[in-house]
Amino acid sequence: MNLPLKWEFPGGKVEPGEDETLTIVREIKEELNLDIEVMGRLKPVEHDYPTFRIRLIPFMASVTGGELLLEEHADAKWVQVDDLDRYDWAPADVPIVEQLKSEQEG
Repeated sequence: MNLPLKWEFPGGKVEPGEDETLTIVREIKEELNLDIEVMGRLKPVEHDYPTFRIRLIPFMASVTGGELLLEEHADAKWVQVDDLDRYDWAPADVPIVEQLKSEQEG
């Protein structure tokens, strides 16, 4: 937990030789016990924190099965895009929130 009490989108590291789309499917299953179908990809985000650099590859997906179980997170919420500004997002996730709002407006 590098950023406790900040909201982040779920996901994880791409394993060597692993396709990024398969990574998000695997990570969502491991972290949330949900099966998803990837519907699209947003623009990747790179962010420098004081002690590390992160590259996020955001995806749009639909839940196709499973039951939400938190394996690695303190909380999870399903919210409308219009409500995303109400949460205290990790700095690297803020551009993803902006992309989602932009997609909804467009």
